[in-house]
Parts: sequence; structure tokens; C-alpha cells
Amino acid sequence: MNKEKIVLAVLRYVMGFIFLWAFLDKTFGLGFATVAEKAWINGGSPTTGFLANAVRGPLADVFHSLAGVAIIDWMFMLMLLFVGLTLISNKFVKWGCIIGSLLLFLMYLSLLLPENNPIIDEHLVYILVLALIALRDKK
Repeated sequence: MNKEKIVLAVLRYVMGFIFLWAFLDKTFGLGFATVAEKAWINGGSPTTGFLANAVRGPLADVFHSLAGVAIIDWMFMLMLLFVGLTLISNKFVKWGCIIGSLLLFLMYLSLLLPENNPIIDEHLVYILVLALIALRDKK
């Protein structure tokens, strides 16, 4: 295995773990971004905190209206799980990258304009990383 393949495999695992960890923390309230009392399994909404409080910019009202909506919670969580599992298992990687990029782009739109840079933030960087993974995927 050459160095490029090793780096791409590690990058795929790391990106997969980012999504899978978000799913696990929001589901079980592991105390990092989500406390146990607000965990999904304890009746919390995985989208309410972010969509009700963190969004800003010209689309804020649209995203505020989605906070705590059950179908949005389910879609968000299933997307996190799907992307994490596809990247870690190396199955359906291109689909995982597409879904992950869509999710990240929506998060980017919810934070317009980025706080530390007028255009670029980590969501766009992650989208590019997923695009690289998808383009280099041999399956």
C-alpha cells in the first residue's frame, strides 16, 4: 500500500469518526457536545440546541423554524449515522460523501456568514475532504 492510499484511508476513517461521534454523542449524551439529560434517547432533540440558538445570517428564520421538528431530528441523525458508517466500513463511500457534503453545506448555510472568515469555514473544508475521498474511491 503506497503512502497516498494510507493517507486517504486514514482521512476516510477520521471523517467517518467525526460523523459517527456526533451521532453517538447526540444519541446517548456522552457529555461532550450533548449532556445526558438532553440526549436523544432521553427525549432530547438533537437539532434544537443548534438550530434554535446558534444559527445566524439571512437564512436564520428558516433554520430556526426547523428546530425540534421530529422529522428533521430523524433525518439529521440518520444522515450522521449513514455517513459515519459508510466511511468507516468502506462501503457505499460515494453515497456517504454525497450525503455528508449535503449535510455540511446545510450547516454552512445556517451559519452565514462565517464568524472567523467572511467566506470559508470548516464545513467547506470538510466538503472538499469528502469530495477528495469520493473521487479517489475505487469502488
